[in-house]
Amino acid sequence: MSSLIFLNGAPGSGKSTLARRLVDSRPLALLLDVDTLRGQLGDWQRDPGAAGLAARRIALEMARTHLATGADVVVPQFLRRPEFIDQLQQVAEDVGAEFVLVALVSSPEEAAARFQSRSTSTEPNHRDAVALQRAPGALPVEELYEGMMEMLGSYDDVRYVRSVPGDIDGTYERLRQHLSDAQ
Repeated sequence: MSSLIFLNGAPGSGKSTLARRLVDSRPLALLLDVDTLRGQLGDWQRDPGAAGLAARRIALEMARTHLATGADVVVPQFLRRPEFIDQLQQVAEDVGAEFVLVALVSSPEEAAARFQSRSTSTEPNHRDAVALQRAPGALPVEELYEGMMEMLGSYDDVRYVRSVPGDIDGTYERLRQHLSDAQ
């Protein structure tokens, strides 16, 4: 049975790095990064909200297609609203795949500090996230983190994994253990 693993966590929690490790350990698994998809859309900065929704629609169809082949899909994304998670869960159910919801957790203060450390990053997704966070009306990272935790409380089977700064190997091992527990 294929699996759709959704990694939710604040910026800097290790989502992308952990997703890459998971994909590298699973033959033909797909790393489905919605922020990367959004960056592939022309002039996405003009309307980031519409671009984000378009990227999610594309991601849902990519996930559906890949899961249907029997291969796994790993989606790293920071969310505080349930709609996209619910849509991914429905896609997994539609094709008979397992859905696993993972939350990389720390604290609101740590999430903000990790996000702030990205301000000098040359990684395109990091630069884009910093720019979006500086946009008028953007909520502080601490509030976004608290919103994520509140939203995750509405799900029955979340795998909470402590993300420790500077300990990607330990965080990865905790993640692998939680995924083994899910099976």
